[in-house]
Amino acid sequence: MWESESETAAGREYGGGVHTSTKHGVKIEGFYQRENSWFVSSDIPSDLQVQIGEANFHLHKYPLLSRSGKLNRILYDSRNHDLNKISMDDLPGGAEAFELASKFCYGVAIDLTASNISGLRCAAEYLEMTEDLEEGNLIFKTEAFLSYVVLSSWRDSIVVLKSSEKLSPWAENLQIVRRCSESIAWKACANPKGIRWSYTGRAPKGSSPKWNEMKDSSPSRNQLVPPDWWFEDVSILRIDHFVRVITAIKVKGMRFELIGAGIMHYATKWLPGLAANDTAIQGEETSNNSSSSFSSGGDSGSWKGGLHLIVAGGTRDETSSLQTKDQRMVIESLISIIPPQKDCVSCSFLLRLLRMANMLKVAPALITDLEKRVGMQFEQATLSDLLIPCYEKSETMYDVDLVQRLLEHFLVQEQTEGCSPSRQSFSEHKHVGSNLNAKARVARLVDSYLTEVSRDRYLSLTKFQVLAEALPESARVSDDGLYRAIDSYLKAHPTLTEHERKRLCRVMDCQKLSIDACMHAAQNERLPLRVVVQVLFSEQVKISNALANSSLKGGGLDSQYQPMVTNRKTLLEGTPQSFQEGWTTAKKDINTLKFELESVKTKYLELQHDMENLQKNFDKIMKQKHTSAWTSGWKKLSKLTKMTNVENHDMIPPTSEEQNKKTTRRWRNSIS
Repeated sequence: MWESESETAAGREYGGGVHTSTKHGVKIEGFYQRENSWFVSSDIPSDLQVQIGEANFHLHKYPLLSRSGKLNRILYDSRNHDLNKISMDDLPGGAEAFELASKFCYGVAIDLTASNISGLRCAAEYLEMTEDLEEGNLIFKTEAFLSYVVLSSWRDSIVVLKSSEKLSPWAENLQIVRRCSESIAWKACANPKGIRWSYTGRAPKGSSPKWNEMKDSSPSRNQLVPPDWWFEDVSILRIDHFVRVITAIKVKGMRFELIGAGIMHYATKWLPGLAANDTAIQGEETSNNSSSSFSSGGDSGSWKGGLHLIVAGGTRDETSSLQTKDQRMVIESLISIIPPQKDCVSCSFLLRLLRMANMLKVAPALITDLEKRVGMQFEQATLSDLLIPCYEKSETMYDVDLVQRLLEHFLVQEQTEGCSPSRQSFSEHKHVGSNLNAKARVARLVDSYLTEVSRDRYLSLTKFQVLAEALPESARVSDDGLYRAIDSYLKAHPTLTEHERKRLCRVMDCQKLSIDACMHAAQNERLPLRVVVQVLFSEQVKISNALANSSLKGGGLDSQYQPMVTNRKTLLEGTPQSFQEGWTTAKKDINTLKFELESVKTKYLELQHDMENLQKNFDKIMKQKHTSAWTSGWKKLSKLTKMTNVENHDMIPPTSEEQNKKTTRRWRNSIS
C-alpha cells in the first residue's frame, strides 16, 4: 500500500495541478515576478496590494474576496472602500504559501507536494478559505491531499512533519503534527518483512539523506529490512517532533530496546559533543559530526557544532548561547522520553548525557532522574565515563560528589531488588549471585576511580574516605585496588599528619591484601608504622594457616595461594609505574624474608626449650627446699652439740661420776 509506485500514482493525480473554477471575473495570463514584487498579467489594473514581509503582491480584490473570509472581514471592517493596501506579516507559510493561495483564487493550476502542503494548509486556514464561501475551496483541497496522499506515504509524512517546523502553532492546532506522527509511528512499528515503501536506511557518516534520491537509495524488495530501518529518517526531525513520534511509537508497543537505540542514534546526530570522550572537542571532529545536522527552522537557528565553542572555552557570543539553549532543550527532551526499563540504553550513553547535562545546566529534576537511571546499571560503567569534570565552583578537578550519588542510587536499587517480595524462590540464589558479581564490578570500578582522582591535591580526605567506605565489606574480595588508591593519595598529599594517615588506612583491610601487595606495603615508607605491622602480622597468619593446612592435606599451600598468583598480573596491570618499581624491589627480598621468618621460628623453639629446662630446675629446687626444712634444723643442732662435747672432752678429763651421769643422760636422750 505504501510503495513508491503508489506515491508516484498519487503524484500523477495531482501532478497537473489543482484546478478551480474560472468564475472569478478577471482574465489573466499568469503571474510574474520583479524583484520582491508579484504582478498579474491582466487587462484590468490591480486594485489591492498585499504585503507579506518584504514581498508585495499586486492583485485584484474580487478573486481574493470571493474565496477568503479573512480579507473580506479586513476590508469591510475598515469601513474604507478605497483601502488598497493590506499587510499580513503573520501569515503562516510566508510569501510562498500566499503565492499559491492567490493563484488558487485566480484559478491557476497549482502543484500540491509534500514540501508545500503544510504551509498552504495553514495559509488557507489563516485566510479562512472555507466551503461557506465557495465549494471546493482551498481548505478542502489541502485536507484531501493530506489525508489521502501524505498520510499514506512514509516519505511524505516525514517531509510534511519536517516542513511543519516553521508553522508552529498552526500545524499543531490543525493536527498536522499529530496525524503525521501517528502515521510514522504506525509504519515504524510494522513488521519489517512486510515493508515495501522507500526509506533512506543508514546513511554513511557525515552525509544527510536527500529526499530526491530516496527511490534510488532505498533497498530492493528482496533485501532483508533491518529492525532499525527507520532511525535515519526519523532523526532529521526537530526535537519536539521527534518526541511526538517516539511517544506515538511507545503507544504502539514497540520493544523498549529498539526505542532506546533510536534515541541514542538521534542524540549522537544532534549532540556533536556526546560521542567525544574528552571534554574538549577537536574542531575536525566537531565539523564532521555537525555536517549531518539540519537547520531547526524558525528562530532556533542552526545546530551545527556550537558545543565546541563552549567546551573549548571560546567566546560566548549570541550564536553560541542560542546553540547552547537548543542543545539544552534536546537533552531535556531526550531524558524525558527514555524508556524506564533497565538496559534500554547503554550506561556509557547515560553517563555521557549526564556529563553534557551538568555542563549545560539542565533542570535539576531531570539530572536527578538521569542519575537514578545510571544507578540502575552502574555496574556497566567504565572509568573514562565516570571521570566527569566538576562544572560547579569547586576546587576539585572531578565531580566526586556525583559519583557518590550514583553509587548510593546503585546500592538502593540493589537493596530494593533484593527485598522485593514478588521475586520467585527458585531464582533467589541466581539473583544473589548476580548481585554479588555486580557489587564486585562496582567495587573494582570505584577503586580505579579513587586511584585516578586521588592524584588531585585538592581532594579532601573526607570525600575519599566516604566514597571508599560506601560499599559493604562483602563487595571487595581483595583490597589491592583500594591499597593502590590509598598509596596514590598518600603520594599526592605528602603533608598529611600521622593521625590523618592512620584515618586514611582504616578503610583498608590488611587481611584482604595479596602477597605482592603485602610485600610492597612492608617497604612503603608512606604508610604508618602501625599499618605496616598489621600487614606483616596478617601475612604471618596466612603463612601459618597455609602451613597448617598443608600438613593436614597435600597441596593445601598451593591451593591457598593460587588465587593470589592469578591476581598478580591484574594487580600489576592497574598499578602506576612507581608501584611496579617498588614491587620489583620487594620481589628480590622474598627469599630473604622467608629465611628470616624460619630463623625466627627456630630461635623461638630454642628459647622455649631453654625456658622449659629452667622451669624444671627451679621446680626441683623449690621441692627440695619445702620437704627438708624441719629435719635439716635438727641435724644442724645435733652437729653443733657434738662439736661442743668434743671440745670439752679434750680440755678436761672426766671423773667417774661424770662418766656415769653422762652415760645415763645419753641413755635418756636415746630413749627420748
